[in-house]
Amino acid sequence: MTIIVYFHHRHYRDFKHYYTEYVEGHLRPYFPALVSYSRFVELMPRAVVPWCGYLHTRKGRCTGITFVDSTSLAVCHNRRISRHKVFEGDATRGKSSMGWFFGCKLHLMINDEGELLAFRVTTGEVNDREPVEAMAQELWASLW
Repeated sequence: MTIIVYFHHRHYRDFKHYYTEYVEGHLRPYFPALVSYSRFVELMPRAVVPWCGYLHTRKGRCTGITFVDSTSLAVCHNRRISRHKVFEGDATRGKSSMGWFFGCKLHLMINDEGELLAFRVTTGEVNDREPVEAMAQELWASLW
């Protein structure tokens, strides 16, 4: 899970180059039982549930103003959809303001201080408005 999160803080365009060049080259001392790239890709879907559990422990407090947004989490390029197998059954084709993608969506609610209040990970085809009602049940703030 740490390797996946840290990928988003680096300036690599794709995960394969990040893993083979940076992780295997520079981070091996920190991960002595590091697996090969292909095995790591097979294990990636297992990190979603612990990641969501960790985020639930990091929630902030409701301050009165809540901002809602969503972003796409593409798992592969559109040309590779037919060959994609890692998130098979979990990832679907969806559309965002940036165009079509294949993957999941992350829906977030934050307060005016930037603290995470609620989140949902859904399949790609879910409308951005659907998870908002379920996420907002515990909040008393006005939504923006």
